[in-house]
Amino acid sequence: MPASTVPDGRRVIVTGATGGIGRAIVAVLAQSGCRVAACDAPGAPVAELGGVAATATFDVRDRDALRAGVADAIDSLGGCDAVVANAGVVDTIHRAERFSDEDWRTDMETNLYGAFFLAQAAFEALAASGDGRVVLISSVAAEVAIPGQVAYGASKAGLVGMARTLAAEWASRGIRCNVVMPGFIATPKVLAMPEEVKRSVVAKVPLQRFGDPDELAGVVSFLLSPAAAYMNGAVIRVDGGFGLTMR
Repeated sequence: MPASTVPDGRRVIVTGATGGIGRAIVAVLAQSGCRVAACDAPGAPVAELGGVAATATFDVRDRDALRAGVADAIDSLGGCDAVVANAGVVDTIHRAERFSDEDWRTDMETNLYGAFFLAQAAFEALAASGDGRVVLISSVAAEVAIPGQVAYGASKAGLVGMARTLAAEWASRGIRCNVVMPGFIATPKVLAMPEEVKRSVVAKVPLQRFGDPDELAGVVSFLLSPAAAYMNGAVIRVDGGFGLTMR
């Protein structure tokens, strides 16, 4: 009998829950029978999300605030089996030689530090679960140059090294850590790009379209399921083949 690909009954904390990708992840996990704590930055409309068991707001760059928010979420869920580090900023765009210290720190602290703070804050609960899962949402920018986004690319590449180290360190405690690396997903920000930019991007994708947020969320759901129990330290690109051609 094959292992189930549905993460039914899992208690999951998701950051960046109100963005285009975050909303899809929360919805798919809730539909799969998970109890989800939807988390986002202060002021984000987490109360509008349906089907969730708990909500929390905190700045992932603030370690103390994040720890308090994660502790509250774990209490509300009655434990924690998985975390999905999805919070991030993507629209800090400058030439590398003009990148300010402040903008560099914003990208690194949100995209990389925040993911580490989340995993670390949930560590004891994940270990107590006996089948803990950590999923870090990276980006193809970690492997394919996207000019103008040096800090974004560096932060998303850092997630890969971090994930593999956590995968090696925490496996003995029953925690798996994997990376999902999306390409261009049809979020509101991507769809708002100028038409000529969108055409240029799609021309570089062998499948000739943007990905649907639900297609990415489905991969996250799989990584939390029994079928993915032997996956640890993996990097899964969900990008339609972006970067495979030189068209």
